[in-house]
Amino acid sequence: MEEILERPHYSQSEKEAIFNHEFLPHINAMYNFGYRLTLDRDDAKDLVQDTYLKAYRFIDSFQQGTNAKAWLFRILKNSFINDYRKKSKEPSKVDYQEVETYYNSEEVDRQITPDLRVESLSNMIGDEVSNALNSLDVDFRTVIILCDLEGFKYEEMAKILDIPIGTVRSRLHRARALLKEKLSHYAKEMGYTKS
Repeated sequence: MEEILERPHYSQSEKEAIFNHEFLPHINAMYNFGYRLTLDRDDAKDLVQDTYLKAYRFIDSFQQGTNAKAWLFRILKNSFINDYRKKSKEPSKVDYQEVETYYNSEEVDRQITPDLRVESLSNMIGDEVSNALNSLDVDFRTVIILCDLEGFKYEEMAKILDIPIGTVRSRLHRARALLKEKLSHYAKEMGYTKS
């Protein structure tokens, strides 16, 4: 007979303690992960805020003593995917007031970069590793971030990403190979490898 695990029902003070002591210490890591996924500061902040709201709302489904950081990362990843799907189905929105203001300004002759992500990356000249990482497909970028930047184990990554461990390993191997390929020229330039 399968044992049914009962969800804990925390008191208000227990919820606040869990939130403050288990969840809040990871807010910087959550922002970094969100930024690496979205490549946009405001979107990353919104994603982190949404994650923490959901974490508090569903705090009774969190088991104390388990990995709070992995639990939060999974919520953030799911929120990102859901938001990405929703945005991809929406028609593009135009703020006509912003367009009018722009065309009435003196900057009309300035060249416009249509993708703000490209523009924000161009401001980080010299950060070759970050640019290479950001250019990876989101699935590959995510496993690199979780494993190599955040230090999660394969089992934790499998739970966060909701994929088998074998897929985690193969995706990580492929992501590292792609990153190595993207950085090979830079490594030679910097003298890290022989020509």
